[in-house]
Amino acid sequence: MMGHSHAVSGAMLYAASAPFLPPLLLGVHLAPADILMGTVLCAGAALLPDLDHHDGTIAHFLGPISKLLCRFVAWISGGHRHATHSLLFVALTGLGAWAGISYLGRNFTLGLTFVLLALAIRALRLHPPGDGPTAWLTIMGMAALGTAGLNRWMPNAPGWLPYAVALGTLAHLLGDCLTKQGAPLLWPHRERYEIVLIKRSGNGVETRFLVPVMTVATFALLWFTALAPTVSS
Repeated sequence: MMGHSHAVSGAMLYAASAPFLPPLLLGVHLAPADILMGTVLCAGAALLPDLDHHDGTIAHFLGPISKLLCRFVAWISGGHRHATHSLLFVALTGLGAWAGISYLGRNFTLGLTFVLLALAIRALRLHPPGDGPTAWLTIMGMAALGTAGLNRWMPNAPGWLPYAVALGTLAHLLGDCLTKQGAPLLWPHRERYEIVLIKRSGNGVETRFLVPVMTVATFALLWFTALAPTVSS
């Protein structure tokens, strides 16, 4: 799947699960602001498994910095769609986010927020077209402004943020399982799991059907879980 599709799928899964799974798994009911923030950040987290892709959407979100990072991750993880496309990686990203928030404090939380916002802006194409300095400098500026804005609303230790990171990462894996190459969910076991609905990334099924459906579903879910309660109150 393309980066845009992964981001939309992450947003949809977070919006759909926010009223149910966080109370069950975390013991907390999310406020409307938490649902809205988490939906955007989960969209960014849905790009994280492609840290192993030297020319994917994620490789361009911070210019030369992200390109070098992706090349390094590809080298240590065995290439594209290996270690970072596994359930182990989902667990590590969630635990890593939790540990950073718990032990490194507010600066880590805001840094993570900045990265996820930058990824979401890139994947959802909210920046000038292209991969040059104008694009990634704009992304960095928008992410910095967004992080400063969210700083006013975000708790000191948002328990829903590691959940958003893990869920977004999982959404990416589920999306790749719909393609011909599948994903090695049980890595280092090499078997790839797939149910092929998308024969080629960016084809009509993905861009003309799945993405519009997921986009409409996300906005509908946000209305009923976050926006409507606020309006009625």
